Amino acid sequence: MKNPIASIIIFAIIGLVLGYLIFGRISGEYVDISTIFHGSSGALESFGRKLAGITKMRQNILITGGVGAIVGYVIYLIRKK
Repeated sequence: MKNPIASIIIFAIIGLVLGYLIFGRISGEYVDISTIFHGSSGALESFGRKLAGITKMRQNILITGGVGAIVGYVIYLIRKK
């Protein structure tokens, strides 16, 4: 890839998908994506999300996407040479 932005975006998306496949389950069932990334509307809902582990799940998925973006940039730098 000639463009670093394209490489970063592609690998970030791949990282997000892999993160969802790895961390997006509760009791063996995948949680709906909108449930994971929808903001909580109140204190009770926020507490319920923390109790269910959705906050930690979202954090892990976003970290995996960030790692994917870093990998994309490193691959761009390697192929650039």
